[in-house]
Amino acid sequence: MGRAYQNRKESMAKTSDAKAKVYSKYGREIYVCAKAGGVDPDGNLSLRGMIDRAKKDQVPTHVIQKALDKAKGGGGEDFSPARYEGFGPGGCMVIVDCLTDNPNRTICDVRQCFTKTKAKIGSTGTVGHMFDHSAILAIKGDDEETALDALMEADVDVSDIECEDGHLTIFAPHTDYFKAKNALIAAFSNDKGELEFETDTIQFIPQNTTPIAEADMEMFDKFIEMLNDCDDVQNIYHNADV
Repeated sequence: MGRAYQNRKESMAKTSDAKAKVYSKYGREIYVCAKAGGVDPDGNLSLRGMIDRAKKDQVPTHVIQKALDKAKGGGGEDFSPARYEGFGPGGCMVIVDCLTDNPNRTICDVRQCFTKTKAKIGSTGTVGHMFDHSAILAIKGDDEETALDALMEADVDVSDIECEDGHLTIFAPHTDYFKAKNALIAAFSNDKGELEFETDTIQFIPQNTTPIAEADMEMFDKFIEMLNDCDDVQNIYHNADV
């Protein structure tokens, strides 16, 4: 199961322009997390996880701090989530997650990505039922029994747990994210009460994959590139086997 989820770091930061887009996307997500749950990472697990991921993706400290300061000030943009579903080139299933301050602009931009690559945008629920919305947490270690006991005690509905190359990866429903993270912190924290997560995210994981024919690959790559170029697009999930 773990091998199927799409890693958002693919092809990141190849150019300075690409880096700027990555920084902008993280800045927006950190701002939204902080505004919704508070600017203190110790009291806002979503924010803490977002900041950790930003640092691992080499987002500068000043970008993170600027987003926190904006949220602390109480002003700034009013972003809301938007999700679009459909079928991409080659018939693959696609989910596009956005944060937008102008839904009309965003849907126009996303729809254009579909239409210009002969893909088909659908209504809510078109393909979502073919993905698992999962919390994914990975830590160093191989004590699967301790992890499972802690998660079960916290009433986490564990979907899957993998132990490979000295890492434990836990999959659970996205609704159990906070319970799962707190359970692992309680079970595996060091003397300072800290636990480093190798992976700390919520993603859509496809239940099956669709092979993309060589004839469709160029259009598929163009489709993903166009979506990545949209300022409001935060994450792209698909079931294409490329």
